[in-house]
Amino acid sequence: MKRILVYLFLLLPVGGQAQVLTDSSLRQTILKALDHIYNFEFAEADPLIAQLEKRYPQHPVGPVLKAVQTQWQYFPLKGNPAATAQFVQAATQALDLCEKRLERDNHDPEAIFFALTAHGYMALKYNNEREQMKAVGESRRAYRYMKDGFKLMDKNPEFYFTTGLYNYYVERYPMDHPVVKPLMVFFENGDMALGIRQMEMAAKRGIFTKAETGYYLAHVFLKYENQPTRALAYIKPLAAKYANNPFYAMIHTEALLLSGQHDEGLSALQRLRQMRYKWLNVAVAAFDGLLAEKVSRNDRLATEQYQNALKQPVVDSYTKEYHAFANAGLARIAARAGKRGEARAYYKKASDIAEYHSIQQEAKAFK
Repeated sequence: MKRILVYLFLLLPVGGQAQVLTDSSLRQTILKALDHIYNFEFAEADPLIAQLEKRYPQHPVGPVLKAVQTQWQYFPLKGNPAATAQFVQAATQALDLCEKRLERDNHDPEAIFFALTAHGYMALKYNNEREQMKAVGESRRAYRYMKDGFKLMDKNPEFYFTTGLYNYYVERYPMDHPVVKPLMVFFENGDMALGIRQMEMAAKRGIFTKAETGYYLAHVFLKYENQPTRALAYIKPLAAKYANNPFYAMIHTEALLLSGQHDEGLSALQRLRQMRYKWLNVAVAAFDGLLAEKVSRNDRLATEQYQNALKQPVVDSYTKEYHAFANAGLARIAARAGKRGEARAYYKKASDIAEYHSIQQEAKAFK
């Protein structure tokens, strides 16, 4: 369910009552603002958001864009009370504006979309704070809005993204977070294979949701499907277009290395290293260890890099997996040295952390 509802404000309106998103010039303003946000050009996004707020002060588009920008600009929000308060204020303001519009017309499509988005942002906040039950609670509040999109894919290809994401994660999330299973009875069943096909359709036909679709497909193919080459097809163009985005750069580097494209992966890693975000340190160290182990065949250097990765702090929902990478690497090195007890201990640590199926399978296969 993680971030499953967050970017729905990108959807094109499907009803005649919409006002802001049917204006082609304003659509372009929104797209430009999003491009700047995705490329971490926050100063350039500010005047565009201000322009939207000035022209439509009673519309939730401005507050929602502020929430998007805050999420990226001050990542990770956890541990930053001022930024978290700014984020919550923007999401709450958007929701209040939506409720006023829905009081006038409970079928207002834009109000429905933006209300869904505001609840989605709060779900994201709770998930990143490891409050899965509260995250699912917010998702339940948004669920009635999401169901409207299930029937609208043929009319609007943007809905392939949200519907596909739902179909995949409504099945996948409770597998990885069993604590939420009792609450899942409130949601319709999904279909992971269908969800992937729907997201792939969105990647081909979508406009506003194209970037998010590519990001999520790369994530799915790396984390759950163990198909890094397919992940690369989606993350590579995003990393090229939004060259300043450390999330896209990190996933791009990972996809290159896991697909065996080590030379290009090394170049991508050098660019990642230059970004200087502290939360990237764990990924950089894990990738250094992987290259030392797999390419240089230098277990001593690989051990140093993997141990360095384990010393770095992680952001649970985004970089915790690199501790699993490092533990699995240390397990392989110990196994090659004939230290099978040590290898088992490292694999145990890896499997306790890992959500990547490839790491889980590797740990289970070790005898």
